[in-house]
Amino acid sequence: MSAFATLAGGSVWKLASAVLLAALLVTVSAGATAWWLAASARDQAQAELRAQQTLVTRLRGALDAQNAAVAAAGLATTLAEQRGEAARQQAAASARRFDLALARVAGVKATTCAEAMPAVNLILESIR
Repeated sequence: MSAFATLAGGSVWKLASAVLLAALLVTVSAGATAWWLAASARDQAQAELRAQQTLVTRLRGALDAQNAAVAAAGLATTLAEQRGEAARQQAAASARRFDLALARVAGVKATTCAEAMPAVNLILESIR
């Protein structure tokens, strides 16, 4: 019986080691598959991140260009308002000079060109 027990005991260990080896192979292959799937998902996520970063960079560039255009338009508006105010002041000064020149020649009566020329010259000299 001792030979039978030894043979049966050796078979049990062989069977148990074969089952454990199969379980180890299944576990290792499942782990390797999970590792491969995780690496694939990581690579895909990194590619998507790079694409999003490129998009964000392009959008930031567009926003910077738009902000620069808005700032330039604001500056142009300010300069145009300053030129407009200067033109209004110059027009008002010219109008005052013209009104003064007209007041000087208000009583002049002329029937010929020769009689009117001194008044015209006075007006032209006054508004120069």
